[in-house]
Amino acid sequence: MDIKDCIRGDVTFLYYRKGELYYRCENGFTFTVPVSDTGDASFAASDRAMLFMRWIRKELAAGKAAVEA
Repeated sequence: MDIKDCIRGDVTFLYYRKGELYYRCENGFTFTVPVSDTGDASFAASDRAMLFMRWIRKELAAGKAAVEA
């Protein structure tokens, strides 16, 4: 999967679990955002995927994110 496919459009918040925020891209790619890595930022239920490129790139590199239909 290419990062360009993930950062087009928006991401949607799915749930919070064990210190991580779970988001899904419009193409179905699911990734996590560690709360410890967010500082004092605020996160919306839906936002532009481009703003999450940092964490999307990490998940793609690690190859551990799931793609759900």
